[in-house]
Amino acid sequence: MKDIMHDPAAPNWIGLRTLYMREIRRFSKVYTQTIMAPVVTTLLFLAVFSLALGGAHRVVAGLPFVQFLAPGLIMMAIAQNAFANTSSSIMVSKIQGNIVDILMPPFTAHELWLALVMGGASRGIAVGLAVGVAMTFFVDLGLYAPGYILFHALLASVLLSQLGMIGGIWAEKFDHMAAITNFFITPLAFLSGTFYSIQRLPETFQAIAHFNPFFYMIDGFRYGVIGHADGNLTAGLAVMIGINVALWLVCTRMLHNGYKLKT
Repeated sequence: MKDIMHDPAAPNWIGLRTLYMREIRRFSKVYTQTIMAPVVTTLLFLAVFSLALGGAHRVVAGLPFVQFLAPGLIMMAIAQNAFANTSSSIMVSKIQGNIVDILMPPFTAHELWLALVMGGASRGIAVGLAVGVAMTFFVDLGLYAPGYILFHALLASVLLSQLGMIGGIWAEKFDHMAAITNFFITPLAFLSGTFYSIQRLPETFQAIAHFNPFFYMIDGFRYGVIGHADGNLTAGLAVMIGINVALWLVCTRMLHNGYKLKT
């Protein structure tokens, strides 16, 4: 009789696909909250800065302000939703007590990491596409360097998915997650050059901005859309790849040890 038991040495492709599809269904079933709501919020940001604050007549780096602003808003939506997907998935599973559903199957730490992070990245990319399409009705968006757009969108969504995983594992209640979002994610997003060019900042603050990983993901993405960058694109790619590798090591170590997951 053929042995149908899973070989521990072989990748668990069936389980990996099942867990990934579970993450996709989590946000796709409530798409009005997970996809449409971020689109409306981002368009409101665009309207406030372009209309209420007089941004429609402003010029930044030789471009209309709304054209400069739009790529940053798209990237911010990608980042926030990638973070929210993995953090909420793990946090809710821990609180409801069904985290065992993903710990009991024969997954390695790397397989768990891949399924959860790709689920978060998929939501981030989906939101980014929806926001980008919606913005084309109001802003003249281009495709100056499509490779930079795809690469930075993917790296940013993976980076924030991993941060969400670390936050979800570490947090013991929703207050902890709110603290991470309010005191870490949101400040980094708003101080990354989303709404302004860092070239207008004093030199000291420009130097500080270069220590913000959100700056590099937004700067590279903006270059891909409109052809303008405030920083060194090669350095930005290196920083994002390096941070993703470091976060991968942290995530897989936490999953392997069962940190705050096993009781």
